[in-house]
Amino acid sequence: MKRLLTALFALMLAVAMPVSTAWGASGDLDEIVNYQIKVDVNEDATLTMVYHIDWKVLDSTSDGPLTWVRIGIPNKHYVSMEGLTNTVKSIKYSSSGGSYARIDLDRAYHAGEVASFEFKIVQDYMYQVGRDNQGEAVYEFTPGWFDDIVVDNLQISWNGDKVERIAPAAQQIKGYYTWATPLKKGQRYTVTVGYPDNAFAFDVDKTIVNSTSWKSESSSSDEDDWIYTLLGCGVLFAMIWGGVWFFRAIARGIEAIFDKAAGFRATQKKITRTKVVYYPICQGCGAARPEGKDTCEYCGRSFVKSEEVITEKDIPASEVAIRGKSKDGEYAYSSEPNTFLRVHVVPIPVSTGSHRRSGGGGGGRSSCACASSCACACGCACACACAGGGRAGCTTKDFYNTNLKLSQLAVEDDDSRT
Repeated sequence: MKRLLTALFALMLAVAMPVSTAWGASGDLDEIVNYQIKVDVNEDATLTMVYHIDWKVLDSTSDGPLTWVRIGIPNKHYVSMEGLTNTVKSIKYSSSGGSYARIDLDRAYHAGEVASFEFKIVQDYMYQVGRDNQGEAVYEFTPGWFDDIVVDNLQISWNGDKVERIAPAAQQIKGYYTWATPLKKGQRYTVTVGYPDNAFAFDVDKTIVNSTSWKSESSSSDEDDWIYTLLGCGVLFAMIWGGVWFFRAIARGIEAIFDKAAGFRATQKKITRTKVVYYPICQGCGAARPEGKDTCEYCGRSFVKSEEVITEKDIPASEVAIRGKSKDGEYAYSSEPNTFLRVHVVPIPVSTGSHRRSGGGGGGRSSCACASSCACACGCACACACAGGGRAGCTTKDFYNTNLKLSQLAVEDDDSRT
């Protein structure tokens, strides 16, 4: 009986610990040093888009070295796609969870190394005729973003020939309107470029009707595909999150038992207070800041003017309403306009003995959701990038610590156009 209990305890430990620790952040895996996109409008109104990316590997231990990436592209209606540098071993379209360019690199890149690569796509279904003004065609473009990676410098360069208007404001460098900005994890940036509708061969049948549908010769079939795709994504999302919360509940229960046995008890809270000052209007396009919004819904620019981590004693005594706040949230200063106190609370386990517990787990390298400012569903086609980017998907996390490499279970992404 004693041997049976020991075996069961060992099995519970082997299963539970990787599950519980897999959710802990172990630091950033990657950093995007440069993310540059050069855009030229062709006579048929398609876009030739050249991407240059300098991708720095920070951690090649948690999820292994960098061997391939996925970059979100606007939609499935690409005309051509090709690598431009020797660092691109192969490139193909991937429809898994959105629209992507999957790029296999020339070798494995380890911590401290930078993978610099370029590729080109010719993209269709990118404009709206008569959206804002009669006699005008508008391109609205949101580059693919990275939910788990900081972008040091995003630069979009758009050929200025025949351009009638742009938003937000931009410099003109060697004939190209140029926008440059850093991006936080998950942050998006949108540019709008308007032309006279006779500047290029704009096709009304290729006009993006709205954020989630488009006209084509087989519009009814496309609509059915979109509905089925949306329903499939919803069911899959519910199944995945149901399983995730189930395992998290089990992990927390087992972890609580281990903590109690080891002398841990969660009796302490770590409270971080940040003083945030917002611009009342967007510094890019001039739109007013909606309540509770950090970024502009029109141009993607941040409303944040400044952020400063403070202590409770730094809050003026006159701010009675916000002093002593100890729950997550954002609370307005009464004496300073557009100023808020952001409170973030994290429970910290406290040891009553000499036991020491170490953290663990790895981070994913791509977004696990398909959503954007155009509010589109998985696999949609809209005038902006409806996909994040990154390394391999969520399956790269070895939740059960099997040490089984992905190469042993590799299944190629779907390279067919849906």
